[in-house]
Amino acid sequence: MERRKMEKPLNKQELVAAVAENADLAKAKAGEVVDAVFGAIEKALSSGQEVRLVGFGTFVTATRKAAKGRNPRTGEEIDIPASTSVRFKPGKNLKEAVSK
Repeated sequence: MERRKMEKPLNKQELVAAVAENADLAKAKAGEVVDAVFGAIEKALSSGQEVRLVGFGTFVTATRKAAKGRNPRTGEEIDIPASTSVRFKPGKNLKEAVSK
């Protein structure tokens, strides 16, 4: 499998500029739209909802139980607290777009 050369990551300002150009909006308005989308996704995930964007992908939360672990330096047993993380599963259209 061929690996693509990693380019510079797209930052938020560049994302806002791309949205402004594609939607023919002022950058300030596009910034508000991007912030609103991120805020809606964050709010839904924090309330336990799944965010499913058909064709793009699905954001879900995953809970990890508390566990016992070992400090690799000392071998001392430590408690690892329970945690919640966000997972993203790409949709079919996104997979196809990336694999081209």
